[in-house]
Amino acid sequence: MDNENKIPSEQQMSEALNKLISLSKPEAIIPESKTDIDSSMTEFIEEQNKLSNPYDETGLTREEVIAKRKRAARDARRKVYNELPVFESMFDKMTEEEKAEFCAKERKRTSGVRKRREIFHKILMGIGVLIAAVAALLAIFPIFFTFLNSFMTSAEITSNYGKIFQSLSGHATNGATYLSKPPKLKFIPQLVTIEQYKTLLFMSPQYLLKFWNSIVMVVPIVFGQLLVSLLASYSFARYRKKRREVLFFSYIILMLMPFQVTLVPNYMIADSLGILDSVWAIILPGVFSTFSTFLLTKYMRQIPSAYIEAALLDGATEWQIFINIAVPTCKSAVYALMILLFIDYWNMVEQPLILLESEVKQPLSVFLSQINEAEIGIAFAASTLYMIPALLIFLLGEEYLVEGISRSGVK
Repeated sequence: MDNENKIPSEQQMSEALNKLISLSKPEAIIPESKTDIDSSMTEFIEEQNKLSNPYDETGLTREEVIAKRKRAARDARRKVYNELPVFESMFDKMTEEEKAEFCAKERKRTSGVRKRREIFHKILMGIGVLIAAVAALLAIFPIFFTFLNSFMTSAEITSNYGKIFQSLSGHATNGATYLSKPPKLKFIPQLVTIEQYKTLLFMSPQYLLKFWNSIVMVVPIVFGQLLVSLLASYSFARYRKKRREVLFFSYIILMLMPFQVTLVPNYMIADSLGILDSVWAIILPGVFSTFSTFLLTKYMRQIPSAYIEAALLDGATEWQIFINIAVPTCKSAVYALMILLFIDYWNMVEQPLILLESEVKQPLSVFLSQINEAEIGIAFAASTLYMIPALLIFLLGEEYLVEGISRSGVK
């Protein structure tokens, strides 16, 4: 296009101006001269610019421009978010009578659902209590049976259970035999007597010897293992390095292995050290057991690091932190371990049978299986006395046992 086509003529500008003025201001008078046309055109353009751009920033300071733009942005946001139509539910369309009837039906329905849930919950609770009661009775039945039969006379015990013991392979001449009639177990003795206890405690020194053998073995194992495990678990919990994590993982592997796997290596090591037929062959492997280290490590890792950092800022040494912070915090876990370790090693049988060749040095747990060869009544009395230390320790430290195991994370 040439320049003549780009620049409109005066007649074209006058016609365009007349059309614009007629649309915006019908009552305006159209000028005829070129000067009037230019001035009218300029005014019209300025007016249109003001209408199309209400946010004119000419002649304003920087703060006024920012404030004006903020107001423009705020107005624009307000125009974008349109108000949504109000949703009217079915309940809102109801009359007052229909609302009251609907609420009554819903209350009746919800009350029925709640009653059914309560009945179902009570049924489940009843079934759970029944199962727990049956399991408790089955677990406590041997204890009551042994305790009550320990007060029977020898003649009554022989008449009630003599055929049962005679049918066993250890007593029968031609191997094990079978009973022609089912035995009748009696809980309440016809004649209460304590002759079995007198015979066992005052006329059988072998029982007391075995009892003190068990005490001499179990007590050093419990306290020695607690001392070793406290030191080892503090090291595992305090210094978490790669080598220590590998060593702790090996502890876990050894803990998961059954005792029969390590029994032969213990026998060979005890034989090479010359302690095979002594109590040290039982005490030393028990002192360095892995279960207590694993339990206390899990417990000590829950101690807040802020306690140790505060003690270090106060100038405390590692030994002071161990004695004054770590050990008192793990008191419940230590009590729980004492109970578990005492019950475990009080009932040990495999270790003394393999590592102790002399019958005189064997503990009460091994002697208890041989005590009923002479008289059955003494066996019940010996079993009752054998259970008393473990039961007393468990009943006295039950709270510490539950708290120590629950807070250590062991399930």
